[in-house]
Amino acid sequence: MRRAPLPWTAWLLIALVVFLADQFTKLLIMGAFTLGEAREVTAFFNLVRVHNAGAAFSMLADAGGWQRWFFTALGLGAAGFMTWMLRAHAGERLFCSALSLILGGALGNVVDRLLYGHVVDFLDFHALGWHFPAFNLADSGITVGAGLLILDELLRVRRTRA
Repeated sequence: MRRAPLPWTAWLLIALVVFLADQFTKLLIMGAFTLGEAREVTAFFNLVRVHNAGAAFSMLADAGGWQRWFFTALGLGAAGFMTWMLRAHAGERLFCSALSLILGGALGNVVDRLLYGHVVDFLDFHALGWHFPAFNLADSGITVGAGLLILDELLRVRRTRA
């Protein structure tokens, strides 16, 4: 028995939860940490406060300021497109779950850029002296959502061939 499709507004609610969780955790970090401060949580994980004016892995962080507006516009454009896709494909649960996670994350980082001119990152995983670039919940939503989009497409191809 197939489940009834969720209304597209339910997918927006999921994106809102991701967005609010992201913004709340960033506010906690900004209130408890100074810029550059790190606190060890486990042998492989720290909480830190770093600012990223660029994109993933600090790409274009030293580009002179134009990147703030470029990534803000890109995020807003992507958010508009994803909202349209959620409305058009509300019955596709895996696809819409993926878009909702990406949408919430994208808007979380857009708000950071608009308010602060940079994104606040605070999750720092490391091993043997090597640190993965710090990230935040918005980045996690975007990454998990992208993985779900890939899975959705692989499953769609598999169904088409069957």
